[in-house]
Amino acid sequence: MRFFRTMLMAAGVLATVAAAPVSAQQIRIGLSAEPTAMDPHFHNLTPNNGALSHIFERLVETDPKNRLIPGLAESWRTIDDNTWEFKLRKNVKWHDGTPFTADDVIFTFERAPNVPNSPASFASAVKGKTIKKIDDHTIHITTPAPHPLMPNDMSSLLIISKKHGEGAKTEDYNSGKATIGTGPYKFVAFVPGDRIELVRNEDYWGEKPQWEKVILKPIKSGPARVAALLAGDVDLIEDAPTADIARLKNDPNVEVSQTVSRRVIYFHMDQFREETPYITAKDGAKIKNPLLDRRVRLALSKAINRNAIVERVMEGVAIPAGQLLADGFFGVSPNVKPPAYDPEGAKKLLAEAGYPNGFKMTIHGPNGRYTNDVKILEAVAQMFTRIGVETTIEALPPAVYFNRASTGANGLPEFSFILVGWGSDTGETSSPLKTLLGTFNKETGFGAANRGRYSNPELDKLIAQALATVDDAKRQDVLAKAVELAMEDVGLIPTHYQINTWASKKGLKYEARADEYTLAMSLKKN
Repeated sequence: MRFFRTMLMAAGVLATVAAAPVSAQQIRIGLSAEPTAMDPHFHNLTPNNGALSHIFERLVETDPKNRLIPGLAESWRTIDDNTWEFKLRKNVKWHDGTPFTADDVIFTFERAPNVPNSPASFASAVKGKTIKKIDDHTIHITTPAPHPLMPNDMSSLLIISKKHGEGAKTEDYNSGKATIGTGPYKFVAFVPGDRIELVRNEDYWGEKPQWEKVILKPIKSGPARVAALLAGDVDLIEDAPTADIARLKNDPNVEVSQTVSRRVIYFHMDQFREETPYITAKDGAKIKNPLLDRRVRLALSKAINRNAIVERVMEGVAIPAGQLLADGFFGVSPNVKPPAYDPEGAKKLLAEAGYPNGFKMTIHGPNGRYTNDVKILEAVAQMFTRIGVETTIEALPPAVYFNRASTGANGLPEFSFILVGWGSDTGETSSPLKTLLGTFNKETGFGAANRGRYSNPELDKLIAQALATVDDAKRQDVLAKAVELAMEDVGLIPTHYQINTWASKKGLKYEARADEYTLAMSLKKN
């Protein structure tokens, strides 16, 4: 496994064949999941963030290995314990020719946490921060306590134009009316279910990309994406199906690139309702929500055979997970291992919790958002059923699923037990700890994607302490303690870390990214 992981982290291109002629005019990319909107603040979701990175930019960007690099801010520094200074790039223009200034950043801070009906907002990136304009190209951001992760936070927030954003709704971004960025590509069209069209920004301040026109085409079916690549209908596909990776690696007309993802696949559980809507007794009678009992949550975790999921469902293209990020990322605890598969121990825990005969449950998940997501649901449902928790699944289109899983009809998460994935936007465990496990609080930005409404005051204190700890070694220790506490309490149930895989036609090379973004700028001719 160490050798395999090293190979993946190298993100090496695994096929090297002579290049075929490739048009410099247009590139076509097959996406596995379609963005839910063109509004850069509507939904903190990888398909949205990746696609919109062509049009909009951040103050701080990340390279393929998740290292921070200058973006719209050319530099940043602390000027006292609680204040960060960001120097903005000069001579950057919006796509309509308007100059980019500090006013746009301030407006972005005001809008980002307040987008109506957002399934997962960017509140955690801006809450608790006060932004001040020093001049047109200098801003200061202050916090009540030292905040060492300010540059990381800024690497998650796309900056929008004040001129075009004032009064703009999500629909105005979807139509293109407000979709004016500073990025290397300009918006042309968004046709839901069919394509996103982009054209090169000839006045871009940075390195001009090779491709004049880009078409991002959602192809949710893995086999259909592979077929489109092999037929020449697209030039690059993301999320190559695990069943086809070996064949693609051996195809002389295809190049494959891979790297370990910063994403964990996990289950969130309803931990805030006394009665939860999708769990009943075996006879259908209402019962108290069993997920409120740690013993039940631990039983369900023990019932999952993570090695089987990795080997059979993911066909070896994943790593079993016991915490929020894989080895090698910041804030990981060496003391937390993937829970051992223990169905008998799970049954014993259920009996101790008062459910010797189990119960009935429906688990929900997206259909086509994560690699093999429906197959994972099916496998886990079978594993739960074996320990007496009679389980059925319901897989929904991602846009419908995330809306219902986040806000539902009454403003609260609708489901009882859900499959989700989270890619750490900071590259360390502070991101999933704060966003997925911090107590839901709109004012602080904690728990912005805590769809189970898990709450642990002791954990909140450790997260806050970590976020205020400037010394990296000390912050690593605090984060590791927070991870240990959250996993011991089974705040959520991790299953595996994804391995990101792209496949491109001969003559093209894609630089694999830990953040899973599929960017036309990262696709180059050999």
